[in-house]
Amino acid sequence: MLTDTQLEALLDGESDRVERKRSLSDPDKVREAICAFANDMPGHGEAGAVFIGIEDNGSCTGQEINDDLLLRLAHMRDDGLITPFPSMVVQKRTLNGCDVAVAIVEPSRSLPVRFRGRVWIRVGPRRAIATPDEERQLFERQQAFNLPFDVREAPSTTPGDLDVAYVRDEYLAGAIAADVLAQNRRSIEHQLRSVHFLGPTDTPTNVGLLVAGIDPLACLPGAYLQFVRFEGALLTDPVRDQKTVSGRLSDVLRRIDELLQAHIQVGVSFTATPVENRQPEYPLAALQQLIRNAVMHRNYDGTNAPVRVYWFNDRIEIHSPGGPYGQVNRENFGEPYANDYRNPHLAEAMKNLGFVQRFGVGIATARHELEKNGNPVLEFDVQPAAVLALVRRRP
Repeated sequence: MLTDTQLEALLDGESDRVERKRSLSDPDKVREAICAFANDMPGHGEAGAVFIGIEDNGSCTGQEINDDLLLRLAHMRDDGLITPFPSMVVQKRTLNGCDVAVAIVEPSRSLPVRFRGRVWIRVGPRRAIATPDEERQLFERQQAFNLPFDVREAPSTTPGDLDVAYVRDEYLAGAIAADVLAQNRRSIEHQLRSVHFLGPTDTPTNVGLLVAGIDPLACLPGAYLQFVRFEGALLTDPVRDQKTVSGRLSDVLRRIDELLQAHIQVGVSFTATPVENRQPEYPLAALQQLIRNAVMHRNYDGTNAPVRVYWFNDRIEIHSPGGPYGQVNRENFGEPYANDYRNPHLAEAMKNLGFVQRFGVGIATARHELEKNGNPVLEFDVQPAAVLALVRRRP
């Protein structure tokens, strides 16, 4: 974390690690700066800083730095517009006698980082969209880092294991800005590398196989969902319905949505006045959030276990292989301030496919939907190698 002395030195000097803004009146410009600092094109290996409340000449604007401004700035990390999400800390600091909001952005190890499908970089004191060669440099730099599992190359696979037509015709439209695609003269291999579906040796990555693989299970045996509807409240009770849901990520998530809708029952009650009140036993949006969270955060490495959705008469259990990751632990699991990502590029793909609108709010959304529907409080059983989300039926 940068000290006040280090921030004052950045603020007072001319550097490609600093961005000064009077206010948040143009939030997209701030996001462009965050994206550029995360990409760290000059290769400083040091954090960049966006200062709010500072004129271009370094003087203080006197703007009030309140909680609302800090919250809006902090939400730029995980609102889904910058992917993969940057490592960023937002604070109120007093520098040279001036109150400022500062976003301190660390160089990313998941390159390239995009804002609205464009790769922004810092070129001296100005921001710019990266050229194809600059994108390639960022991608090659990433190979020197310890990569997360989702962008590691999958042994014994070839580009022929990817559905290239699906990537070209459907996926890229959500991942890359429309005007960039329109003028894109890059080879399909270059395009696959740019979205992390091919590694540096042109071997498919794990995220490429999950999102666009012709047969993901051939390489990732646990990459499916198991859905079981029981007649009672015990695992030993008769099974009413059972499905194994596999295939491309988008197909899996759409098919599980269809299963949920088919099984949710809607109760009808009448108030004192002759008004019909219809409420489901479970809110669909809550179940969607929890299952998508399980798919996004699960451990795919070294396990053949699927995500399991067990539907009993009185509850639904969602089992996810893999325990807490990174800064998330058993004590802070589910808290809004505790977010980390075992599979950051898979999360990015789910955002590009439209299954995630913002990062870090899935559990909060599920809790809100359950409370609104009258269901009991969401429960978690967090173990070192697995997480269970337990949703109880609405009385």
